[in-house]
Amino acid sequence: MGTRSKKTTDEIIMYIVKIIVAIIMFTPIIWILTGGFKTLTEFTTSSSIIPKKATLENYAYIFKHSPIWKYMFNTIFLMAGTTLGTLISSSLVAYPLARMEFTGKKIVFSIIIATMMIPNIALIIPQYVMFGKIGWLDSYLPMIVPAWFAYPYNVFLFRQFFRSLPKELDEAAIIDGCSRRQVFFKIIVPLSKPTFATIAVLSCVFWWNELTQPVFYINSDRWRTMTIALMTSYTYTGGNAFVINWASIMAAASLMIIPPMILYLTGSQYLVGGIKTTGLK
Repeated sequence: MGTRSKKTTDEIIMYIVKIIVAIIMFTPIIWILTGGFKTLTEFTTSSSIIPKKATLENYAYIFKHSPIWKYMFNTIFLMAGTTLGTLISSSLVAYPLARMEFTGKKIVFSIIIATMMIPNIALIIPQYVMFGKIGWLDSYLPMIVPAWFAYPYNVFLFRQFFRSLPKELDEAAIIDGCSRRQVFFKIIVPLSKPTFATIAVLSCVFWWNELTQPVFYINSDRWRTMTIALMTSYTYTGGNAFVINWASIMAAASLMIIPPMILYLTGSQYLVGGIKTTGLK
């Protein structure tokens, strides 16, 4: 009886701790969601999370004074192009590293892993100069094209999962007359749906929230993404002062939160499964 009582007490304490941690983690999101319903004056003068008088004027403002649907479409286009590219290229690079034997395989994989140690921010200046010389600035090409040449981290995830699949599947398919290409597309890819879903979700969320590269490469409003819009589109001059409309930024940020949440909720079962299975072997 004493053991059961102690176990119940431990479970209650654990649930309380989880609730407290959840509240702490969700407080910034709740603050953003409620901030979009405050007036600018209340937002800048009141520390209360709950609006004193809820209003939709911030949402009306962002739809009236900025082409937010265009920014959304630009962000989705960039996200789709990079995600599709990394799924195709990274899986194709990982397949021979995991399922085939060839001279220098370990060296190639070691080089790929070594490039993961280089911070992306350290490469952005030389990449900017290179893309500027070939005329790719103020477009999505500097971000989409590299995604079609495989990202090392995604190659690593695909390789780990591919290695967990029995090699007898490949051997049986080859004996039946399948080529390596058919083995990959008809056997490996269907069995790797959790890993594809995991990398797709991670890539989509990354590019949906990415600011550094769009700021470097995008100059015109035509190609502006939501992250750039949040930084530049909701400011105005009030008299002699430069005013940042924080309440409208919170409203736009609230709209920006919705797609990643839907994406995660629909793909969460694959995300957890993919993360678990990539380290099986």
